[in-house]
Order: sequence, then C-alpha cells, then structure tokens
Amino acid sequence: EVQLVEFGGGLVQAGGSLTISCAASGLTFDDYAIGWFRQAPGKEREGVSCISSIAGTTYYEDSVKGRFTISSDNAKNTVYLQMNTLKPEDTAVYYCAAEYWGICSPKRPDGPLFYDYWGQGTQVTVSS
Repeated sequence: EVQLVEFGGGLVQAGGSLTISCAASGLTFDDYAIGWFRQAPGKEREGVSCISSIAGTTYYEDSVKGRFTISSDNAKNTVYLQMNTLKPEDTAVYYCAAEYWGICSPKRPDGPLFYDYWGQGTQVTVSS
C-alpha cells in the first residue's frame, strides 16, 4: 500500500520559517516525482514545488521562488519543503503527491491530475 504522510505544519509568524516533510512508503521512491501543492479556503489547489530524481529537475511557483527550497533524501524516502520569509498568503493546507515518472518541468509543471498518490495534508498558518 502506497502512503504519503506529511509532517511539520503549524503556526508561524510572518517572516518566519517552517520546514514540512513528506515521507513515502510502498513505492519505488526514485521512480516518482514528488510535488507539493497547497489549498487555501475557497481557492483551487495550486502547485507550489516539485522535485524529480529521474530528470534531476525542480520547479517552484513564482510566488515562492527565492523563499522555498525543495530537497529529497532518497535514502529516507522523504522530501522536504523549507519555507522561509513566510507570508500570510502562504496560509493553506499543504499536500504532497507522487507522480510516476514525473519530470517536474521548471517551465510547465504537471497539474494535480497527473499525480498518482496523495498525502492527507498538513496545515500551515502564517499570522500577520
């Protein structure tokens, strides 16, 4: 059974930092791109970042470039999203997802429908 579990969400003040993690099990980790998506109340789910070991690529949505960093520890089957200089508009439920043979194109990332497995989400709240 494939499982993706997010860790590390919480409440942080604007300007602060938070690192969230996604631990995967039940899949061949190296065969999957891992993406981070977020969904705020009343808004559509949007892609934030992704990483592909197969293609050696990463992607960042424009609003998080320079503030968020995605990394992968393949030995631990875990992907991290380090979030710095957080803003209230970053408040959302953050989900990780796995796409089989995903390549995380820096210019044209795959949308949510391309992803095969999803975690349950972790809440990130940034107070002003």
